Amino acid sequence: MQRIKFFKIGYIYFIMKKMLINATQSVEVRIAIIKGKQLYDLDIENTCYKKKKSNIYLGKISRIVPSLEAVFIDYGSDKHGFLPFKDIAKEYLCNTISHTKLINKFSFKSKNIIVQINKEERTNKGASLTTFISLAGIYLILLPNNPHIYGISKKISGNARNMLKQKLSLLSIPNGMGIIIRTSSIGKDLKTLNLDLQCRLKHWEIIKHTANKKISPFLIYQESNIIIRALRDYLTPDIQEILIDHTKILQIAKNYINILGHKDFYDKIKFYKGPIPLFSYYQIESQIETAFQRKVRLCSGGSIVIDSTEALTSIDVNSAKATKGADIEETAFNINLEAVDEIAKQLRFRDIGGLIVIDFIDMSLMAHQLTIKKRLQAKTKKDRAKIQINHISRFGLLEMSRQRLNSSLKDSSYYICPRCGGNGFLRNNKSLSLSILRLIEEQSFKNQTKEIYVTVPIKIANYLLKEQKQVIYSIQKRNIKISIIPDIKLYTPNYYIVRKKTQIKKKNIYLKIKKLLHKIIVLYNNILYFIKKKSK
Repeated sequence: MQRIKFFKIGYIYFIMKKMLINATQSVEVRIAIIKGKQLYDLDIENTCYKKKKSNIYLGKISRIVPSLEAVFIDYGSDKHGFLPFKDIAKEYLCNTISHTKLINKFSFKSKNIIVQINKEERTNKGASLTTFISLAGIYLILLPNNPHIYGISKKISGNARNMLKQKLSLLSIPNGMGIIIRTSSIGKDLKTLNLDLQCRLKHWEIIKHTANKKISPFLIYQESNIIIRALRDYLTPDIQEILIDHTKILQIAKNYINILGHKDFYDKIKFYKGPIPLFSYYQIESQIETAFQRKVRLCSGGSIVIDSTEALTSIDVNSAKATKGADIEETAFNINLEAVDEIAKQLRFRDIGGLIVIDFIDMSLMAHQLTIKKRLQAKTKKDRAKIQINHISRFGLLEMSRQRLNSSLKDSSYYICPRCGGNGFLRNNKSLSLSILRLIEEQSFKNQTKEIYVTVPIKIANYLLKEQKQVIYSIQKRNIKISIIPDIKLYTPNYYIVRKKTQIKKKNIYLKIKKLLHKIIVLYNNILYFIKKKSK
């Protein structure tokens, strides 16, 4: 039995968190943040799927599309990156350009441009790029060509914020640059902050120097691995301990914490050597699996169904077997309330970004609708991503948007089904067979059709040859041969139709040309003969 530890702020007690790092499988590293016995956050990195977000490249301008107000950049990937006009820094444009909407092929000082991955590339979309580079340090983030952003992380408040404001004003930040002070800077002196700033400035100089020496496209800087990112982003005072089950990863974590100078966190890093796997010991494997499921069960018997499309992610709340409640209104309210807690977790686990539409069970009372919205706001308040939540509409739909921090779990762990093409449904055998039959008829009416070869799955072949043989015979009466070829390796909805034309017998064209040339030569000789005879 694991004891749940608490820490106190004022008169309020908070459950301590633990960071678990599982790296026993060489192809996958998993990081889980647990709060008591509940999985709070999850990050999975697969070695087969390399994340590119925050990488910096020397790209080459491929084409400018004024209608999209964007530039396509070749940065070395199969798909060219998408760079909006608004994300192009003035330093890359000629002085004559007064507005980004006036950008054309003559607007750039050079075809080479330094870009950073802002959003990961997806199945049919290239990566979203920006020229406003951000260099994340241990205590601060340097924005070398974006002076408009200058401040302290919103997560820092109270006296700590006031003290950091004073230190920020004393930092020697070059003109034309911006800076964001991170939460890890709390309690650090000015000298430490200034040292981190100098490291970031030196880093920027190296990036510029590399860009001048190399030929585009070229990877200038690669974002740090998942361990460093996790310690940088998740490490907060409420982390009780960090348990790691791999010695090499343990050393990487200790070295990074040592650089940070957090002695209190250094002591919290421990090597897990129990006989039971780390995640199984803390009983979170089943909770992790919910992130891969389309339907997630709720304790009350209800469920939520999560579907992602190109445009948005839809979440449907169902009552299913849940029947507790004095009336239908109370039952709906209780299930929706429980669903909100699970939805907030699943958004973090799956790292779902973009537009999200939640279809709650209908509630007639406005007070219940407001309570649901407030509960969702409270549950997503500490989410690292920026979230906007709208009111529940009269159709029971709630619209919200969530910032896409990294590639979603779906993008990194799934591939498109080769059978359904990502649709999620397959056409039934009867419907597909009739469709193929109509296509055979269409091909048979085309000119010079002699033979039609149809390669289909076995079940489709059986249906066509048994149930639709009369239709096939009627087509064959027009002197057209139809061959239905069953293929054991072919599965619905795949099939092939090949049409062969009749070969029309033609006289040898070369013989015709030869005869024609012979006649021309004879005629020419006769003309010459009469001309000579007349001249005599």
